[in-house]
Amino acid sequence: MSKEKTPKTNAMRILDKMKIPYRANFYDCDEFIDGMHIADKLSQPYEISFKTLMTVGRSGEHFVFVIPVDKELNMKKAASSVGEKSIEMLHVKDIKTVTGYIRGGCTSIGMKKQFKTVVDKSAEEKEEIIISGGALGVQLFITPQNLQKANGASFCDIIK
Repeated sequence: MSKEKTPKTNAMRILDKMKIPYRANFYDCDEFIDGMHIADKLSQPYEISFKTLMTVGRSGEHFVFVIPVDKELNMKKAASSVGEKSIEMLHVKDIKTVTGYIRGGCTSIGMKKQFKTVVDKSAEEKEEIIISGGALGVQLFITPQNLQKANGASFCDIIK
């Protein structure tokens, strides 16, 4: 019997190198689908399904926010959490250039540069959360504490 090699994303390689445990889930997807539709498609609860949002502050610095898929980022709370007066969402056309990931496959682990990352505090109480695995059709199941180890994130109340 031949062993099939599981395709690894950059995020998975980084977690492996850091010896951080995770589980990967692969599903059929060849174009951007928002997190709520993915959670619905895979029968996963919204409360543990998180999306990655890229922003840019008034200073020109980029920031990463990880929030539940069914919630909206509170721009004032988010800006305050990273010491900015204001932030705005990064334009979709700039996501790949800034992060190295495509829309729908963006994760806070293994971007081109380690940006300041904030995970919504609701994640802290969960045993495990689901995040993008760094490519369309790839999810990672990881503890919030291990996500924090991998990306240096802080936890803060950042949702509406």
